[in-house]
Amino acid sequence: MEISILSTRLEPKFEKKLKKSNIRTLVALLLLTGVAFLIHGYHPYAEDAEIYLPGVLKILNPRLFPTNSEFFGEHAGHSFYPNLIAFSVRATHLSLIWAAFLWQLLSIFLLLGASLRLASALFGPESFDPSRSDGDRSEALYAHWGAVALMAALLTLPLAGTALYILDQFLNPRNLAAFSVLFAVAEALHRFMASFGILFCVWLILLDQVRPRFLGFAAALPFGITFAPPPAAYHRVAWLQRSHYVLRWEWYEWLGVIGPTLLFWWLGSWARRRGLKNLELVSRAMVPFVLVASAAAIGLGLSVRFEALARLQPLRCMALCYMVLAVASGGLLGQYVLQRHVWRWLALFVPLGLGMYFAQLLVFPASDHIEWPGAQPRNQWAQAFDWIRGNTPVDALFAIDPRHMELPGEDENGFRARSERSMLADLVKDKGACSMFPPLSVKWEEQVDDQKNFEHFGKSDFDRLRQKYGVTWAVVQQSSSATPGSTGLTCPYENGAVRVCRIG
Repeated sequence: MEISILSTRLEPKFEKKLKKSNIRTLVALLLLTGVAFLIHGYHPYAEDAEIYLPGVLKILNPRLFPTNSEFFGEHAGHSFYPNLIAFSVRATHLSLIWAAFLWQLLSIFLLLGASLRLASALFGPESFDPSRSDGDRSEALYAHWGAVALMAALLTLPLAGTALYILDQFLNPRNLAAFSVLFAVAEALHRFMASFGILFCVWLILLDQVRPRFLGFAAALPFGITFAPPPAAYHRVAWLQRSHYVLRWEWYEWLGVIGPTLLFWWLGSWARRRGLKNLELVSRAMVPFVLVASAAAIGLGLSVRFEALARLQPLRCMALCYMVLAVASGGLLGQYVLQRHVWRWLALFVPLGLGMYFAQLLVFPASDHIEWPGAQPRNQWAQAFDWIRGNTPVDALFAIDPRHMELPGEDENGFRARSERSMLADLVKDKGACSMFPPLSVKWEEQVDDQKNFEHFGKSDFDRLRQKYGVTWAVVQQSSSATPGSTGLTCPYENGAVRVCRIG
């Protein structure tokens, strides 16, 4: 009876302490989300946003992109992502640019939350028990927040030669998948879920139960299976996707695979000696996980026979590898190096954060580090694309240099994503769509070939594009030889970088 009364008296106290701890955790995660956002920047129309954002725009306004929508539509049709974002726009009555902005912040917050959850599994979930003394919990808490802080500092760390970051500076399905996968791994280790559709989580459970000494099943994989050959044009577009073929990687890009693998091998041995069962399990699982993916990637790159399969990109598993490594490394630093010494935390994370910040400034030198929703862009290409969105017909078809996203000063601004207008196929992002969906390569090759030497186009060249494809507008660089006088174009908009001209 006395025990029951004592328990009744203590429970409210523990609940209050737990609630206070949860509030502190939420506030800390929100602050780190803001810091990570400021470090890594935000560029809503950059890089792969050119593939994913038009899919959302097309759902919200079916009149958009009447021409060449298949170059982004194939991706949109195989993903729930555009429907999710479009639904959030309609449900909240926000503009897409504001909805994408908030989704980006939420993605960062949830990834950091997932990192905290995984760190609690790797470095002691019992530390969250409010009945334990602060002294007992401190070491684990240093590990947990070291993991979160390191993840926040490294979001835009390149992942070997995969052309990926841990988290992109713009909203896309990978950002949503990142925190989902990390939460799944954390829950597998916490044993709150019995099974997952994610390969790595199944592999974790298998290792935990069977604990094999070596991995031999990979040799039995049916690599000799052949598939219907893709169109002839596919070889050209596939060869342009260097990241798909690991045998074409630079030597230093391979270090991004070898280094983490060796670190996990060492971590497994170290964790076993320290009695950190979950850290040992994850480390032992990750080594063969990466090795099998590497072997598959090498095998698919040995012969053109497997060219159409290279688009599976087995080494994209490095995204999970790097995220788990960031959590494990940050946890070890927090628990064994940083601890309660504030100056150590500052000495590590201030230079690291500044280094990542200045690295991002170099990636987008002609743009604002954070492109706030509704703000006037500093980039002159972006200014032209914004003018196009507000001053040209919805069904307009544009010709623009197929390599425009790689030109100096353009900063990889996606034309379709930003201007909301159709364009002929390009040599940067549309080839990525074709590499994933081979039948598109025929149409892509024809349109790209018809735009060769775009910077030297004259009136007859633009007339040819108008007659063949119905092109009605063009974006022309100021530095090109295609001046308004030589082409007969009327250009109602121009700035220091480009002109926007009517054709015909």
